[in-house]
Amino acid sequence: MDSEIKNFIKVWIVSIASICYCYFLVKHIPKGLTRLISLLPIFYLFIILPLELHSFHLGGPTTFYLVWLAIFKLLLFSFDLGPLSDSLTNPSNSLLHFIYISLLPIKIKQDPHPKSPTNAKSNQDPSSNSARNGQRSAFLPIKVLLLAMLFRTYNYRQYLHPYIIWGLYCCNLYLGVEVILATGAILARAILGIELEPQFNEPYLATSLQDFWGRRWNLMVTGILRPTVYGPVQGMSTRLLGRSWAPLPAVVATFLVSGLMHELIYFYLTRVSPTWEVTWFFVLQGVCTAAEVAAKKAVAGRWRLPWVVSGPITLAFVAVTGVWLFFPQITRNGVDQKAIGESQILFNFFMAGVQRTISLVRGLF
Repeated sequence: MDSEIKNFIKVWIVSIASICYCYFLVKHIPKGLTRLISLLPIFYLFIILPLELHSFHLGGPTTFYLVWLAIFKLLLFSFDLGPLSDSLTNPSNSLLHFIYISLLPIKIKQDPHPKSPTNAKSNQDPSSNSARNGQRSAFLPIKVLLLAMLFRTYNYRQYLHPYIIWGLYCCNLYLGVEVILATGAILARAILGIELEPQFNEPYLATSLQDFWGRRWNLMVTGILRPTVYGPVQGMSTRLLGRSWAPLPAVVATFLVSGLMHELIYFYLTRVSPTWEVTWFFVLQGVCTAAEVAAKKAVAGRWRLPWVVSGPITLAFVAVTGVWLFFPQITRNGVDQKAIGESQILFNFFMAGVQRTISLVRGLF
């Protein structure tokens, strides 16, 4: 484990140095192909660096941050688009600000237009954003506790029905991803003093696939795929299909790219050749979401399922197809067992630290 932590530190030192190169040199190169070429060495580094890590909890998030989010942000940056270009337009933003935006799954909350209803409302209650962020931060310890309870439950998995275990895996996925992303966001908010967009928006309250994937689940991925995939494909499709139907191929293309990126992350976690189940999972979600959008256009608001029906159907569809296509590559290669084992080690280490602290306090008094 000591060597893994050393490799983790080295990976992130090199990553930060690479972003410093982008901040001090690349930003002065004219946008377009020339800037893109200057970023190719960084893309190469970000692709190979996570191969130095073999643990689930260090390697998984690092791969997600570097291979997916950071490279996609830099792709936009090469054409003067996206969050990195936005951050440079504000002269008060520092190198530290640029590094955080580049390497962490965060998005700065943008002020709405002064005349918009949203901004008028926030002007009447300027503390509303802080209150919402405070509520999310307050719920984080509860979610961490639930996650710890889940990992303790796995000790009794031999007594649990397989369907219950799959249900636990679905909850584990949601809680684990949200806790990891929220931790980075809290750190960035504390150091930079900026308001950030939420990374999740209560996905268990989704009433449709469009609502689940577009407005509630892992909004950092949604935010980076929209300008890199959805927007360009929609623009090209508009000329062929017209404005009304152009979003449909854009939706499917976005899910396809998401599936391929998940396939790549699975390779880093398993180090075995891809079997494409997770790609087909996202293609299926994309096709069904596009069909849902088309159906909504066809009925034009004349008919809608009540949320008490559409909500459970949506969650059941995502969960069942996830068990069918999303999890097999993970379970087949023992990644789930590795993750559970690492989590239990971390939990035991944390509890031992708490007990030592309690003993130390008692000794003082």
